[in-house]
Amino acid sequence: MRSKWSLVVALVVLAAVLLSACGGGGGGEANTDIKVGAIFDLTGPTSDVGTPYSEGVRGYVDWLNANGGIDGRKIDLVWADYAYKVDQAEQLYSQFVNEGVVAFQGWGTGDTEALRSKIAADKIPFMSASYSANLLDIQKAPYNFLIGVTYSDQAIIAIQWAIQDWKAAGNEGMPKVALIHHDSPFGESPVADAQAFAQSQGVDFMHIAMPKGATDYVAELAQIQKFGANYVIIHTVSSPAAVLVKDAKNQGLMDKIKFINMNWCADEGFINLAGDAAEGVYGTLPFTPPSDPVPGHEAPAQWLKEHGSSLDDKGLHYVQGWWTMAVMTEGIRRVVEEGKPVTGENIKAALETIKDFDTGGVTAPITFTPESHRGSTALRIYMVKDGKWTRVTDYISAP
Repeated sequence: MRSKWSLVVALVVLAAVLLSACGGGGGGEANTDIKVGAIFDLTGPTSDVGTPYSEGVRGYVDWLNANGGIDGRKIDLVWADYAYKVDQAEQLYSQFVNEGVVAFQGWGTGDTEALRSKIAADKIPFMSASYSANLLDIQKAPYNFLIGVTYSDQAIIAIQWAIQDWKAAGNEGMPKVALIHHDSPFGESPVADAQAFAQSQGVDFMHIAMPKGATDYVAELAQIQKFGANYVIIHTVSSPAAVLVKDAKNQGLMDKIKFINMNWCADEGFINLAGDAAEGVYGTLPFTPPSDPVPGHEAPAQWLKEHGSSLDDKGLHYVQGWWTMAVMTEGIRRVVEEGKPVTGENIKAALETIKDFDTGGVTAPITFTPESHRGSTALRIYMVKDGKWTRVTDYISAP
C-alpha cells in the first residue's frame, strides 16, 4: 500500500513540474483559456476617460472570443476597478499574478511606474494607458510596452509643429511656448524632455502645474500672458482643459494664443465640456478619432452596433483601449502559432518581433524590438472644427 501511494505522489509531483515548465495555469497548457489581468479606473479621478478605455479593452476581448479566440483558445480577462489608487493597483496586480495571469493591462502613470520593478521580476508583459517616457528604460522596465506616442514625444512634436506654424505665418525668430500640466507624475512626465528640446531649438519655454481642485485658471493664464506665450500645450484630462480654454476665451486669448491639447484632453469629452471655446483648439492625437474614419474603426464599430451602441457614442478612448488589447493579443497569437507555452517570457519575445504592425490607420505602424519597446513615435495634429476633431497634418515623427 505504501509503495502504491508513493507512486501516486511521485506522479502528481511529476505532473506539477511538467505543468510549471509549460507556463502554469495562466495559459501555458494547450487548449486552455489564456488568463490576462487588468486594472481600470472606473470610479476615480480619471474615470471619465478610464471608463470608455476599459470598455474598449473588454470589447476587444469579447469580440475576439466570439470570433474563435486565438486558435480556439479564449482570453480570460480578469479585471477590477482600482479607482486610481496606487496601493490598490499594487494589491490587485499581485493578486492577479498569483492567480496565473501571463500578461497585464494597466492604466495610470503613477501606478504603472510603481509596478515596473515587480513587472520585471514577475516577467509579465505589461501595457497601460500611461505613455510616460520613464517606462522606456529597457533595463529598468524590460516587460513594459508602450502603444501610444510618449508624453515627451507628444510635447516635442507639438513644439516642432508650433515652430513650423509660426514660421509659416511669416513671423520672425522663434515662438514662445508654455506647457500647463496636471499636478501629478502623469502631468510632470514630459516636462524635462519638452524643456530640453525647446532649449535646443532656441524656443523660450515655461511650464506650470494646474492646481488640484481648481474651479478656474485665471491666475495661471495671467502668468502665461506675462510670459508672452504664443502657443500653450495642455497636458491634463478633459474637464480641467475645458475650464482652461473657457477662461481663455472669456479673456479674449483664443485669437492671440494657439492651444494644443495632448492626447488625454484631445477627445470628445473636451469638446462637449468646452462648447464653443473648443473651436480652433489643436490636439496631438496618437489614436485616430471616430470623427476621422479609418479601416481600424470598422470592427469595433460593427461590434458596438450589434450590441446596441455606436463608436460615436463610445468615442476615441474606446478605440484606444480596443487597439491596445489587440496589439497585446498579437504577441500572444504569435506564441500560440509557434506552438510554444504561453508564458510571460515567450509573449515578451514575440512582441519584440512585431514590425510595422498595421492598426488600420488608428495609429502609425507599431514596432517593437529587444532594444526598444517604444511602439510609435509619430502622430497627427488635429483641430476642433464644427465640433469635431479634424485632421490638420499627416504623421509627424519625434526626432
